[in-house]
Amino acid sequence: MRICVFGAKPHDERTLSEAAGERHALRFLAPPLDHLTARLAEHAEAACIFVNDEADEAALRVLSEGGVRLLLLRCSGYNNVDLEAAARLGIAVARVPAYSPHAVAEHALALLLTLNRKTHRAHARVREGNFALDGLEGWDIHGKTAGIIGTGSIGSCAAQIFAGLGCRVLATDPAPSDALAGLARYVSFAELMSESDVISLHCPLTPDTHHLIDAGALALTKRGVTLINTSRGGLVDTRAVIAALKSEHLGALGLDVYEEEADMFFEDLSGHVLQDDVFARLLTFPNVLVTGHQGFFTREALRAIAETTIANATAFEEEGAPRHPVTAD
Repeated sequence: MRICVFGAKPHDERTLSEAAGERHALRFLAPPLDHLTARLAEHAEAACIFVNDEADEAALRVLSEGGVRLLLLRCSGYNNVDLEAAARLGIAVARVPAYSPHAVAEHALALLLTLNRKTHRAHARVREGNFALDGLEGWDIHGKTAGIIGTGSIGSCAAQIFAGLGCRVLATDPAPSDALAGLARYVSFAELMSESDVISLHCPLTPDTHHLIDAGALALTKRGVTLINTSRGGLVDTRAVIAALKSEHLGALGLDVYEEEADMFFEDLSGHVLQDDVFARLLTFPNVLVTGHQGFFTREALRAIAETTIANATAFEEEGAPRHPVTAD
């Protein structure tokens, strides 16, 4: 199968090539997918995209006209794909439902630990010969209440991590996980927000969860709560969290995702002026830590993503349907 890989980075080329071997012909493109770049996939049978590519109806129509019959997502989320348009155009959509849930859950913990114990600030100080402890005080995670919103594979891993640290774990999810019996107590969204010292987001982005964390939700929380988001940027109303940070109601914020990240993340913009004023404001707070959507970025996760993506392509070619399809239903 001829597969056109959009937004390809060196790690994509390495891992996807290793997984494909001689079975498929891969063409790697640096530009992300949108309605303008879609024509680059002409004569390919499949297009492979990532989280910030735009697979809207316009882009999908161009892909279809060029011969694409399969859209391969090398990620679990599919909020950037118009599934109804794909179905009308006869394009099958496949995703990677799970890769390494530990990778993202561990990154959520890394954000929390860094914010709490201020190791990033301590490291910078020590390199300058400053060994003063003023301003570096943290708090014991042990004994605190951790709220997990979304207990799929990643959220379940996060719950296990927090339980292992000695936290009381609260969880909320429309479909509770039996695997967390004895580790977490399922409660309402409002109860979780009001009782948690740490809140970690692990749910998908859907119309129902867009801006799940807004001014109203933040008003329910304890003063000084820490919020961590390693899921999807659109779950958080950025302006609302900025207001909560300014009032000092929100104690700390750790983000690996951002609702307007598509034009920034995964690119080196160090020589450019930052154009997003809201994001720039976020970066002015000393109690905010942002990473560039790297929660998935471990050797194990990259290998699993590549292998599942290629398995989807192989199954489509041999059986007429990908192994992990996504539909509009």
